[in-house]
Formats: sequence, structure tokens, C-alpha cells
Amino acid sequence: MPFEPVQQEKLSSGVIRQIEGLILRGILRPGERLPSERELSERMSVSRPSLREALSDLQERGLLTSKAGAGVYVADVLGSAFAPALVKLFSTHDKAVFDYISFRRDMEGLAAERAARMASDTDLKVINTIFEKMEAAHQKRNPADEAHLDANFHLSIIEASHNVIMLHMMRSMYELLREGVFYNRTIMFKQRMTRDALLEQHRTINTALQARDPAGARAAIESHLNFVETALSDQQKADSNEAFAQRRLEHEAKR
Repeated sequence: MPFEPVQQEKLSSGVIRQIEGLILRGILRPGERLPSERELSERMSVSRPSLREALSDLQERGLLTSKAGAGVYVADVLGSAFAPALVKLFSTHDKAVFDYISFRRDMEGLAAERAARMASDTDLKVINTIFEKMEAAHQKRNPADEAHLDANFHLSIIEASHNVIMLHMMRSMYELLREGVFYNRTIMFKQRMTRDALLEQHRTINTALQARDPAGARAAIESHLNFVETALSDQQKADSNEAFAQRRLEHEAKR
């Protein structure tokens, strides 16, 4: 008979599975500090020896890392999706910039469509909460907070699509964007007209998601990234024209 005795699961195994799930789902993020041993054992209703056994296992497998005197942290399990040499090439070639936007348009359009259909009510509340923070940050003269929330808004849509492969792949891509590999997002947010347009585009995306309109959400994402693509192209042309204008000015001054 194909049956085996049922064995009671060790408490440490339950702790391991719970933390693995939180990392896989993106709830625990790379670099995030776990609560103290005492607090964590109380929250999970396990003894400290069982907790230590679980944390040791997760550290051995590279999911957690400990820092002397600082605690236990989620390891940088993402790393980079690309080798450093390739990242450097991305940062110096315009084609990579526009291919990156094209890739995002395809992936985020799909994610928005999935989120409109599959997101829980709580997922949608998270997206809406981040958008409301963007509205508040929009009133500030310094665009840094709004630019940061922009990335969080897009990531929350990926999270709401409930595809863990897409989640970790896109999170890695967003890290390259935060590091300025493809383009400087802050520059776009410094222009008031562009900043206003971006907020309205995010409003349209949020409205479609809250209405659970898959086609509308996808169309709104694609329209937004088309705008970003055009704005970047225009900025590159303006930078090039300015460089030539400065050379003409220098030449004229020497006549």
C-alpha cells in the first residue's frame, strides 16, 4: 500500500516554511531586518531553540544573513539580473534604455491586466495608499519623494498580479532603475509640466485598477510608458542641442 506513517512536523520546519513564503511573496525584502529573537519567538509561538534552528537553516541556504551585534537580515537573494560588465554597457548605450522601456511596457501591461482581475481588495488598497502618498508628495517642491513613490507604485502592481517569478524579475529590474543605470528618473520629475502629467497618468492607472478594468489598466500602463519613452527621447535631443549651442557660443566668443 502506498501509505506511510504521518509524522508530526518539527516547529522549526513550520518557521522555515513561513519565512520562505514571506521572502518568496516579496513581503520580506532584501536587506530587511527581522524582529529580535525574543519578539519573533513570541509572534510565531515557538521556543527560542526551535527558532534558532530555523534561522540557522535559512542562513546556511543563503536566504538570511546575520550581522554581529545588529541582528538577522533578509539576504540579497536577488543580486543583479545581469553581470556588472553588461550593466555598464546598458548605462552607455541608448538602445538599452529604450529596449528597457519596451520590456517594462510589455511586462507591466500584463501585470496590470492580471492585477485588475486577480488582486485582492487589500492589494488594491495598498496600490491606492501609495498613489495617495504620491499625491501628497506632488505638493512638495523637491521631487525626490515622488520619484521614489513612483517605483513603489509600479512594484505594488507587480505584487498584486501574484506571479512570484515576475515579481522577483521586475524587482531586480527596478533596482537598476533606482541606481540610475538606464536614466535619471529625478530629472523627469523636476519639470513641473512633466511631473503633473505623470501624476495624472498614475491616477488613470489607479482608477482602472480600482474599477477592476483589465483592458483599461493595461492601456493606461502602456500609455504611461509611451509618454516616458517620448519624454526621454525629447530630453536626449535637448541635451544634444544644448551641447552644440554651447560650442557655438564658445566659438562666437572667440571671434
